[in-house]
Amino acid sequence: MDIDALRSFIAFVDTGSFTRAAKQTFRTQSAISMQMKRLEEETGQALFIKEGRSLALTEQGRLLVSYARRILSLHDEVIGRFSGSSGHPPLVIGCPDDYAESILPQLITLIVERLPQQNIKICCDCSSQLRLKLDAGAVHIAILTGAPDIEEGYLLKHDRGVWVHGGHPQLMEITPLALILYEPDCKFHSAAIDGLEKQGLDYRLLCSTSSVIAIKSLLRQGLGISAVAASTVSQGLSIEHSADLPPLPFINIVLAVAPVPHPLFGSAMAAELSNHYRKLYSYDN
Repeated sequence: MDIDALRSFIAFVDTGSFTRAAKQTFRTQSAISMQMKRLEEETGQALFIKEGRSLALTEQGRLLVSYARRILSLHDEVIGRFSGSSGHPPLVIGCPDDYAESILPQLITLIVERLPQQNIKICCDCSSQLRLKLDAGAVHIAILTGAPDIEEGYLLKHDRGVWVHGGHPQLMEITPLALILYEPDCKFHSAAIDGLEKQGLDYRLLCSTSSVIAIKSLLRQGLGISAVAASTVSQGLSIEHSADLPPLPFINIVLAVAPVPHPLFGSAMAAELSNHYRKLYSYDN
């Protein structure tokens, strides 16, 4: 099977969109459609089915996902095995600011063990922007927050949202409840506000920011409470278990690879690191 067509197929599976798949693979949507038609001709099976205005995978399409990932993994492993680390560009890793302390160091440790001579560049941004950077080829791999029911990237860990404060539980007794949240594209931002409104709890959004340092500093100062991933709760912060607060969603933290990968870091490396990371660092929160 054509490797480029399989990359386009997996790009659609990971993004759920032919538009994003086209951007990630630097092709037009018509070119992607032709590739998918050739894959259906090669397999002799319908791989897609219409669901409303969207396309979804058929049972045979879902079966091909497993084979396609393995084929790409083996292909990338061969290319990486015969490539030295010298002369290659830096490996650009995208990471949301809130994972830069809790997940990124362990992940880079695993990468350095496998690619000791490879230079690394880190790009901190929110998951939505990092997805755009993956589409544009501006980052090679990215740590992303995703919904548990969406197949995207390689799983690093399951996590959940929690309410936190900086050691000031009396904040729960102050009305309106002061919120210090990540920016609106954060899953916990909308979940926190929607949940409070549904429960009729009085709140005010004191501030929103993309900076984890700013959020933790304001929390420790006793200025409000926040909604964050459990794995990012660090020293000086306390989880608030009040039954008055609405529950926050579960999430997956995944490692996504650009469809046109770095010469030394393709799907094979991502799958290996994903498995190793989960064995060493993941646990149920």
